[in-house]
Amino acid sequence: MTQGAKILVADDETAIRKMLDVALRGHGFQVLEAKTGEEALLVASMERPDLIVLDWSLPDMEGIEVLRKLREWSPVPVIMLTVRDAEEDKVMALDGGADDYVVKPFGVKELLARIRVALRHAYRGDTASPVLDLHGIRIDLQERRVYKDGELLRLTPIEYDLLKVLAQNAGKVVTHAQLLRQVWGDVDPDNASQYLRVYISHLRKKIENDPAHPRRLLTEPGVGYRLIGEEV
Repeated sequence: MTQGAKILVADDETAIRKMLDVALRGHGFQVLEAKTGEEALLVASMERPDLIVLDWSLPDMEGIEVLRKLREWSPVPVIMLTVRDAEEDKVMALDGGADDYVVKPFGVKELLARIRVALRHAYRGDTASPVLDLHGIRIDLQERRVYKDGELLRLTPIEYDLLKVLAQNAGKVVTHAQLLRQVWGDVDPDNASQYLRVYISHLRKKIENDPAHPRRLLTEPGVGYRLIGEEV
């Protein structure tokens, strides 16, 4: 499904662009390049890539600004590359419309895995199937039923809604604010974050074999949560 997808790499470092060009072409992707934010927006509008790998620090504007401009007219998946490891920067990128982020220096295998996940998610769409199968968890969206290894789980309505949001974004980080907004609606994130942690803990007890060492529902410290889907 992802074979032959068109990837735009927007980064001002020649070495990074060359490395990703070789790696991406070696895995069957088409590659476009841009050295600046303006060039990235131009190439994106003319070539319509399937995914963009976007560096945070570009010579003419920050990647987050490129992302904001892009989101005014395009839903294309975006993976941010950044040397910034601060929680607030990750949250800013995700809340600004990024599908994922990778911190420099990064492993090419990790980036390729994130690209495949983002592309599969984009191609699948949230309503392509009423049933989601993820890492031993089966979610029937029509019947609102969840099975773990074939056994029906008893979830509360909030636990189900949390799992549904995470499953529809499988492999991607979903921020605290995004989860609170989609499950609880218009709430104060500061006051509601404790409730979120409690419900995540309850959900882990039902979907994890060892809740103390989760392998399905992972925490991205200070940012949010990531539900592991199919193996990448």
